[in-house]
Amino acid sequence: MRTLYRNALLLTLSTAAISAALAGVPAQSVHAAGTALDWKPCAQPDGPAGQECAELSVPLDYREPDGKQVKLAVSRVRSDRPEARRGTLIVIPGGPGSPAVPRLTAKGKKLQGELKGAYDLVALDPRGLGGSDKAGCGLADEDREMVNLRPWPGRNGDISENVARGRRIADACARDGGPLVRSMSTANEVRDIERFRQALGEEKLSAFATSYGTYVAAQFAQKFPERTDRFVLDSNGDPDPSRVARGWAANMSRAMEDRFPDFARWAADPARGELRLARRAEDVRPMFLALADRLDRHPRPTTTPGKPLTGNRLRQALQQTLSGNDFTPLATLIKAKKPALPPHLAQPLPDEEVAVTIGTICNDVRWPGSVRAYARDVAADRARYPLTAGMPVGPFPCAFWKNAPADEPARVTADGPSNILMIQNLRDPSTPYFGALKMREALGQRARLVTVDRGGHGVYLGNGNACGDAAVTGYLVTGKRPAADAYCAG
Repeated sequence: MRTLYRNALLLTLSTAAISAALAGVPAQSVHAAGTALDWKPCAQPDGPAGQECAELSVPLDYREPDGKQVKLAVSRVRSDRPEARRGTLIVIPGGPGSPAVPRLTAKGKKLQGELKGAYDLVALDPRGLGGSDKAGCGLADEDREMVNLRPWPGRNGDISENVARGRRIADACARDGGPLVRSMSTANEVRDIERFRQALGEEKLSAFATSYGTYVAAQFAQKFPERTDRFVLDSNGDPDPSRVARGWAANMSRAMEDRFPDFARWAADPARGELRLARRAEDVRPMFLALADRLDRHPRPTTTPGKPLTGNRLRQALQQTLSGNDFTPLATLIKAKKPALPPHLAQPLPDEEVAVTIGTICNDVRWPGSVRAYARDVAADRARYPLTAGMPVGPFPCAFWKNAPADEPARVTADGPSNILMIQNLRDPSTPYFGALKMREALGQRARLVTVDRGGHGVYLGNGNACGDAAVTGYLVTGKRPAADAYCAG
């Protein structure tokens, strides 16, 4: 019935009205009539020359387009070869909870060199963080530590502290987050990008999206298919609309097991010298698990007062390390008698970043609320995947969230132009390959997938694979994709 209704819309509505109808809001509320961007120079010392910044006003609630507005920070880097320019490419970062303007600053020079002037490069800080109107839940420092935001269970799988913290965070966001936190969602980020497109005066956008940004890009392509040019989705998650971020988290258990052998081989290599952790690769995993268990019982002092190296801090360090390709810091942490904690373990995250992350994943879809079910799932998951100790299926604050989702998550489908290139590492511990295959299946004929035989999170211009980089650059510059799904050796 839903498919028949959507097809009826496609047959009877104008192009502009179709875009708005698919976005779930009245057509007139999507348009940014009269919006002008007042660009000002904002080039940074290590960024691309000529970078400009502006502010974009968008409705707090698209169902009330003339109501309260939110200011979003936007940025652009004009093509340095105007004669070669063919369009505008938006950089969509991961998260949720990552600003896009700094990513454009960091990646702009490299993108300019690769894309040879084919695009103006643009970015938009999501509502709530970066240079956009700030949001926050007023959380205590302890509740903003990464090791606590992720529901790492206590020793023997106890989740009572996770439940208490999840309730506390959900209560604080309901009490102090206000309308801005309640407005955070993938659906609204998609609408904000569409507003940005209109303000830029572009008929279509191309995109380079990474991690969570691939879900944003896929949702944009689903809701505004006629506004898409060439889309690149790098490091993809399963787009299952019934689970969304809950599914992404749960997938990390198996993904970490798939990635760990890369670290084990590295850690057993005699070339590691004093950082060598075991004589054989197969001995690294039991060594790590035994150490984490000892640290659960007897935490090791660190150079950060009041923050010892616990079993869960070690597990969190493993997850962060395996997302990249430099394993030295983790081996150093394991070997040191009094280790220095890396920043992501020693310092709390900014309140606005936490608010955007939690607000978005909790507002996108309702999470189950049964504490008993979470306890059961954690016990089973930690037995099957001990490296992650049950954390990926634990009770995030979303289990106790006060607000119902304002939008029904849209299902990603094969309806639309065939203009998407996916690229994916085989052993990604954050957005695993088996999840990316779900996105590939959902997109059908719209996409091609380039699989890279590498580990880590992030592919294009990030892991040094020339084959993968060439596939993406070639598509963005020439429009040519592989005729079928392709493979790049490590």
